[in-house]
Amino acid sequence: MKMRIKKGDQVEVITGKEQNKGKRGEVIKVLPKENRVVVQGVNMLTKHQKQVQSEGKTINPGIVKLEGPVHASNVMVICKKCNKPTRIGMSREGDKSVRVCKKCGGLID
Repeated sequence: MKMRIKKGDQVEVITGKEQNKGKRGEVIKVLPKENRVVVQGVNMLTKHQKQVQSEGKTINPGIVKLEGPVHASNVMVICKKCNKPTRIGMSREGDKSVRVCKKCGGLID
């Protein structure tokens, strides 16, 4: 499935856990097969890491905080022009398709 959210976009969480709702962050990773995105600082998970040695490298043990994936329908892209969460439309400019803000008409890209 084609997603209109891309890596590097600023997004706001609109639904979900209370501690995540309303948070803004940058998209770190896009998972189109699962229709999910990983947002910086949102949906923090705790992982207990064992000490691992492989090929001369050592990973230190301890508790590590990681960002978990969020469903793409739970986030909205922030428009750079109006600085509000918005829906995204597609428009043709010359021979390219560009993403457009539905509220103000500004370009997302």
